[in-house]
Order: sequence, then structure tokens, then C-alpha cells
Amino acid sequence: MGITLEQAQAAVLAAHKKALEMGVKMNIAVVDAGANLVAFARMDDAWLGSLDISIKKAKTARFFDMPTGAIGGLSQPGGPLYHIEHSNGGLITFPGGIPLKDASGKVIGAIGVSGSTVEDDHAVAEAGVGAVSSH
Repeated sequence: MGITLEQAQAAVLAAHKKALEMGVKMNIAVVDAGANLVAFARMDDAWLGSLDISIKKAKTARFFDMPTGAIGGLSQPGGPLYHIEHSNGGLITFPGGIPLKDASGKVIGAIGVSGSTVEDDHAVAEAGVGAVSSH
């Protein structure tokens, strides 16, 4: 079974709380196992350009079942996935997208966060991951 609406909303809420604590304005997207958008939040005054990036980070993490930062390491010039970001209608290969798993470790969706540095994006996404794993 994929992510439930309740789990997706819990991930968005936890990520939003973390962003507030950090003082950053984020776009937060959660997709299901089929990479379809389930829940989304755009914090007040978050960058408009990051809206699409957050969704693409979530989709990228689900398409390959790994954090987007890990894909980024593989997609550098000379790497085995060089230019992969041009596939699937455009991928995002820097940190901020993380797969979401159920208690048995099965991927049920993914979260994508964008609006600050990639380090901040990843930290906020991790807060969302924690909310799903505890649900």
C-alpha cells in the first residue's frame, strides 16, 4: 500500500514545523508510490521557482528510491548517471528529496523540499521522513 493522506499530511506538518524552527521558507511536496502528488504546502513568501523543484525532488526520490543528493553524486560529469536529470520530464539531482518508507522498509512515497540551501532543504525533508516512520 502507498502512503496515506494522513501520513502525507503528517510529513508536511513536521517539515513545516522544522522550517519554522530554522527560519526558512519552504515548498514541501509529498508524492505516493506512483510519484503522484498527495500533499503540498507553500509557506508564505516561499520562492515561486521552488514550488516545481520541490515536486520534482519528491518525484526523483521516488523514481529511483534514493535521496536526490545521492543521485546527484552519480550524475556528475564522468559519473554513471551523467545527464540523468534530463530524463523523466526533468529530474532534480541535488539534496532535498528523500524516499518515504513504511515500517517494513517498503517505499510508499517520497518527500521533496525546496526554498533554501540544499543542506536546509535536506534537513527539513528529514523531519518529514521522521513523521512518516513514526506514524
